[in-house]
Amino acid sequence: MNDKTVLGIDIGGTKLAAAIVSTDGEILTQNRIPTPTGDADEIFAALRELIDTVRGDASPAAVGIGSAGPLDQQLGLVSPVNIAGWRNFPLVDRVRALVDDVPVTLGVDGHCFALGEFWTGAGRGERNLLGIVVSTGVGAGIVNDGRPLLGQSGNAAHLGHMVVDLDGEPCACGSFGCVETYASGPRMVARAQRRGWRPGESVDAAVLSADAAAGNELALAAFDDGAQALAAGIVATAVTVDLTTVVIGGGVAKAGPILFDPVQRWVKRFAQLPYVTDLSVRPAQLENAGLLGAARLALNTLHP
Repeated sequence: MNDKTVLGIDIGGTKLAAAIVSTDGEILTQNRIPTPTGDADEIFAALRELIDTVRGDASPAAVGIGSAGPLDQQLGLVSPVNIAGWRNFPLVDRVRALVDDVPVTLGVDGHCFALGEFWTGAGRGERNLLGIVVSTGVGAGIVNDGRPLLGQSGNAAHLGHMVVDLDGEPCACGSFGCVETYASGPRMVARAQRRGWRPGESVDAAVLSADAAAGNELALAAFDDGAQALAAGIVATAVTVDLTTVVIGGGVAKAGPILFDPVQRWVKRFAQLPYVTDLSVRPAQLENAGLLGAARLALNTLHP
């Protein structure tokens, strides 16, 4: 068995990615494709082709999969909120059928992001870490004493679906007032447009960020609302788990100070207990933290 490489797979609502990764965290080959919008088999067919392309002649010793949730880690099933074609989809069994007789491990994409940043990114050298991905949704993961905190079902740290507004808007998860309903890119854009920012235009969070950086008050207000919700989720998690390091990545985080300045301001306002007053909120360093975290999940099966 070749124990020098593993296969990492990152599955999200907008893209599917895969990579062959060495034991020291070096990505040897990688590729990504848009997530198809078809039925379950069409989506998996695209993933299978991606895996075959990336793997080539490599014989990875293990496979790690990070997927949008929720999921059933024990049964290897995924039901991503943002991939309508997969409901209780047997992802682990289907991937296992594509690879040799090697371990296949499944984790939430937010967990993999946190684990990747902990391993080789902004959390290197820390023992505890909250990682947050702010994009079309809001995902999260916790590394506690060097290990990913998975929970009973493998879905721990779903910060994006923490309720922060008792009278808030409906969320895709079926609840209301979740962090994601305020802080995700599409929801910030929609809120700003309802208030009169670029009404009727087809725009995204990057345009919202650019307008906020130019001083547009409606765009700035949307980011402030999102930052307040994120900060509430961050502080609630920190006081529960007792950690002081937070890393934020994802497409919306590319707004830089437009997001991080209000997040840090609100965190300082909310974090009043002595053991969380020094919360450090920093930007992610890796463009592919989810892939690296999935690879680290795979490595953990070889070297617990």
